[in-house]
Amino acid sequence: MLSFFQPRIYIQISPHLLTLKNLKSGLEISEVAELAVSLPPKPKAILGVGAEARVAAASEPAQLIQPFAHPRSLVSDFASAEALIRVQLQRALGKGWLRAAPSVVIHPLGDPDGGFTQVELRAFREMALGAGASTVRVWTGRPLANHELLSDQVALSGGKWE
Repeated sequence: MLSFFQPRIYIQISPHLLTLKNLKSGLEISEVAELAVSLPPKPKAILGVGAEARVAAASEPAQLIQPFAHPRSLVSDFASAEALIRVQLQRALGKGWLRAAPSVVIHPLGDPDGGFTQVELRAFREMALGAGASTVRVWTGRPLANHELLSDQVALSGGKWE
């Protein structure tokens, strides 16, 4: 059951684009799926995400990471993917002193040969939990409409819950 106070966030992941939609506020963020991380000897820190990542990487020594771009899997760098989702999730939720952890529907886009493996599906779930979600459901298949995301019952034509 969807709590009134708990926001529901829909996250679509593709190799080059990360899209988050806050169904409570209507805010949608769609950014390039990359982040810039500082290089040693500085402590490891995120310098920028999305479009800001390239600017940050050009202005100081940094590594530009695309955590969802790999030829055989949608997840190429788990820790960076989790960090990217965490930052974008905070943006989608907005500022607030006391905020409920969101319920997340994560939707990996694409159709790999043989479908996503159980390891990949578990990785998506774990990275969303690590990024601050209270509950996570993974959906594979067609994009979901807002009314389907707000309902606990989704017609399973064209996809399935993992």
